Amino acid sequence: MSDMGGGPGDRDVIVVTTNEVPGCRIDAVFGEIFGTTVRSRNTVSQFGAGLKSILGGELKGLTKAVVDSRLEATERLIGEARARGANAVVATRFDATEIGEGWSELCAYGTAVRVVPT
Repeated sequence: MSDMGGGPGDRDVIVVTTNEVPGCRIDAVFGEIFGTTVRSRNTVSQFGAGLKSILGGELKGLTKAVVDSRLEATERLIGEARARGANAVVATRFDATEIGEGWSELCAYGTAVRVVPT
């Protein structure tokens, strides 16, 4: 049911990037919620990434870090939804920000809602 990874039944909270959940109607809106993680960059992997960028190709270590950050932010978003009594998050988005030298924030945000089947 989630478009954020995993399969049906993996989560008790539906997370979608759309403004509605197909087959459901929004019964209650609990407001905007966030799931945030801040990561520091490993200087050794940054050096390796710099070399790799000269030669070309995927930066697998950095790709893994981005995926891990996205999953962590999403799980925190889901935790916030549960804490408010929601069973879905609509209009989910991600935002990334550099915080100083070598620090990055990834924020998942959306609107916590309660949906019921139609």
